[in-house]
Formats: sequence, C-alpha cells, structure tokens
Amino acid sequence: MPEWNDRPLIARLLRRFRGRRMRSFAEEFHITSETRVLDVGGTPSIWALLPVTPRVTFLNMPQAAGAWSGFDFVFASGCEMPFADQSFDIVFSNSVIEHVGDRDQQRRFADEVRRVGRRYYVQTPNRRFPIEPHLLTPFVHWLPRSWQRATVRRFTIWQWIERPTPDRRSYYIEHYPRDIRLLDRAEVSALFPGAEIQKERWMGLTKSLIAVKK
Repeated sequence: MPEWNDRPLIARLLRRFRGRRMRSFAEEFHITSETRVLDVGGTPSIWALLPVTPRVTFLNMPQAAGAWSGFDFVFASGCEMPFADQSFDIVFSNSVIEHVGDRDQQRRFADEVRRVGRRYYVQTPNRRFPIEPHLLTPFVHWLPRSWQRATVRRFTIWQWIERPTPDRRSYYIEHYPRDIRLLDRAEVSALFPGAEIQKERWMGLTKSLIAVKK
C-alpha cells in the first residue's frame, strides 16, 4: 500500500483512524501483555498505538521486516500459514485480504485465519465506499478492470499527492488493477461465516468492514 506518512494531513487522518480502530480492538478482545497475536501482513508500528503490547508474531514478506529488529517475523504467505490449528489467541489482519489475489486466494486466506486463530479480527476497505483507499481516487474501483487500467495510468489522486518516482508509480499502477480486489459486506460475511461484521464509518458512510470472532 502507498506510504503517505510524510504527508502531514493524511498522516494525521491515518493515525486517527488506526488509533481508534486499535483501541476498539484492544477493548473488545481484552488485550493484555500475555495475549498471543498473529498479525498477518502487518508491521510493529500499529501496535505502538496501544497502551499495552501483546505478544505479537508478524507473518509477512521479507522486505517488511527490513526496518524492524527485535520482533518475531515469519516469512510466508497468508494463504498458507506455517502454524498448527488454533496456535494463536487472536489472528489480526488490517487491510490485507484485498491484496492477496482473486476470490479463491481470498477464500484460502480466510480459511487460514479461521484455522490458526481461536479468535480473529480482519479489517478490509469497503468496496461500496466511494473513494478507493489505495489510490485515493473516487469511483475508480467501480469501473470494469479494463477501464480501471486506462484511468489509473492517466491520473490518480495518490500520485498527485505522493509525487512518486517513475518506478514506484509504475509498480502501484500495475499492482492496483492486477492484484487488488475489494470486498463488500456480503462477500466478507461469506468468507467468515458466523463472524460479526462490524462497520467502520466516516461521514456517515461505511469506510471499512471488520470480521470479528470473539
């Protein structure tokens, strides 16, 4: 996902959303320093938003661990987790399932989350929200794939704000229409049967969906 942490306004908005989300998560799951959490696709920065840090293991790609030391990283795919059943108290995932690929890959990811964790918390952007969250561009995610490719190559609000280098821009412009598949409420519910589907709102609209099993 694009990094906007050096853009003050966006950084403040992101921190506000993430801080509120993490506080809600900690309260709902009664997080303590002894809670064993698997963070799929995350990094340690988000856990600094909590007053109490649980025992977190990070499942991610090798490049994600480059800037961090002193944390437990396991390098593997979220669609094939190298852990026994019910290995963790909680599986936590923040804005990852939309990146793993097509419907079958998303189903594999969801199945692995449910297998490995006794409980889980899986957040993903809502496809029905009018602003696409990765490229910050309204309505582009509602277009057919071929139209998406043509549109994002010409302009996105992300590239206007970020001013990326040519290789970085090329990566994200190709990555978005090829790999990202946003989900709506019905799809999240189907992937996580029996879970409570919570709605994270902004300006009265559902910005994100969270599958919660407590």
